[in-house]
Amino acid sequence: MYLSLIIPFYNEEENLPLLIDRLNQLLPSIGKSTEIIFIDDGSADNSFEVLKNLVKDKNDWRIIRFRKNFGQTAGWAAGLEAAQGEVIIFLDSDLENDPADIPLLLAKIDEGYDLVSGWRQNRWPEQFFSRRLTSQLANWLIAKISGVKIHDFGCSLKAYRQEVIKNVKLYGEMHRFIAVLASWQGAKIAEVAVKFTPRQFGTSKYGLERILKVFLDLVVIKFLSGYSTKPIYFFGQAGFYSLIVSFLALALAIYYKFWGGKSFIETPLPILTALFLIVGVLLILIGLLAEMIMRIYHESREQKIYIIKEKVNFYE
Repeated sequence: MYLSLIIPFYNEEENLPLLIDRLNQLLPSIGKSTEIIFIDDGSADNSFEVLKNLVKDKNDWRIIRFRKNFGQTAGWAAGLEAAQGEVIIFLDSDLENDPADIPLLLAKIDEGYDLVSGWRQNRWPEQFFSRRLTSQLANWLIAKISGVKIHDFGCSLKAYRQEVIKNVKLYGEMHRFIAVLASWQGAKIAEVAVKFTPRQFGTSKYGLERILKVFLDLVVIKFLSGYSTKPIYFFGQAGFYSLIVSFLALALAIYYKFWGGKSFIETPLPILTALFLIVGVLLILIGLLAEMIMRIYHESREQKIYIIKEKVNFYE
């Protein structure tokens, strides 16, 4: 199998027929063996029945149906486990990315790259401050912190060589940083411009809470990239800075005591500052420790982050 195309979806019954039409137009241009793996992430509408009827005569078009909505990362993880292709491509089902751009990614793969990322240029020209600017800032920040120099981390349309992506472990909402995770495997990365079309049917599954999730996941990525094998450096630095703040607070309290004419109990501000600083540091460190413990738990037990209800066109 040359290509595995993984398409997660959730409540996309109106978009799926249009997507199937475009895929039927696309496949002859690829000219190589291709499997398509759809992941139904617990859709509450008729998406599964619609898709099942559309692929019933296509042996290499497969469906994995989850028992409930586990999230996009779980869909990607299930698709990766089932994929057999030398090249693996993820594609959203909402048609914001055009399947016709897939040959552009494959051409770059053939040039010797391990990972090719789509770049959706000129999105949301009429929503500059509400969407475009925030997206650009988020992508710049991720690139700066991770060291992976691409412009559009949020674009799902990416192509990977199997040997690079198969070893990547996905938990939580880490699908956003899959390019970063693959770069840890030594992936050679390229980027190509792809078309972007706002969805016609359905509603976006993302809200404002995504900004907070991206920031928190970025903290985790930075920690894992720099300190996963030497956490004492991270915790030691945080502890050292905390001690400096405590020393400065103590020095200020002593100054007020002997030269400012105020006793310790008359200057609560240094104590409050130290208290809130320590609480904040502890919360962050506890969060990072919990992330590491979760990864150890999943990888040692091979615990899956999804439950499959049904499979279509899979042959054991």
